[in-house]
Amino acid sequence: MFVPVHDDNPLRHIARPYVTWGLMALTCAIFLMQTSPDGQRAAASFAVVPLELFRVGIFGGAAMGPHDAWPVPERYTLVSYMFLHGDVAHLIGNMAFLWVFGDNVEDALGHLKFALFYIACGIAGGLAHALMLPVSPLPLIGASGAVAGVIVAYLILYPHVRVWVLAMRFIPLRITALFALGAWVASQFAMLAIPYIVPGAKIGPISCWAHIGGIAAGALLVLAMRRADPAGPRVVR
Repeated sequence: MFVPVHDDNPLRHIARPYVTWGLMALTCAIFLMQTSPDGQRAAASFAVVPLELFRVGIFGGAAMGPHDAWPVPERYTLVSYMFLHGDVAHLIGNMAFLWVFGDNVEDALGHLKFALFYIACGIAGGLAHALMLPVSPLPLIGASGAVAGVIVAYLILYPHVRVWVLAMRFIPLRITALFALGAWVASQFAMLAIPYIVPGAKIGPISCWAHIGGIAAGALLVLAMRRADPAGPRVVR
């Protein structure tokens, strides 16, 4: 698929995307803490584990699974999981999309609304994953549910903006957001369909249901939360 590098889309309502930068800084800082032995053990406590979430209920306490180091109430993991990542590639992939597209979505919503939007999309992604795989004992981590919401919001708001991407990880292309992000969204639904079309096929460790949950939440929320004129006059710096 594509790795985004840059978009031709100046900010128009805010001077700086402070929330986007803050989310990236917090996510990267937490990843660095994860690299320590104590951080790796603690990470299991903050991941969404569907089996544990439904064992105690969303409004229950901590299920204390076999790998949990701390008694974190399971409902809080629907937020905390999105700040954890499995490895550097996982982190960079999500942060690249947030870096390129988050600032313009923040511009279109405003700082506070964007922060709420991001968290809500992440929660929707975690819930979608858990609801579709309710007995899974495997931990879900990563910002991709929240980032999926950002991607679809950008696609709705700025479909014709030109975006620089790396195809096959090293071929630079300048294409429209409609093509680049539309292809990404379509690929998530395609990956869900593959096991039904090709019996026995596996799609790897990617949680497409978390992506779908984030996409659905992002599409609905951006229409309700965006400014009346998201493509208004450009900010004078």
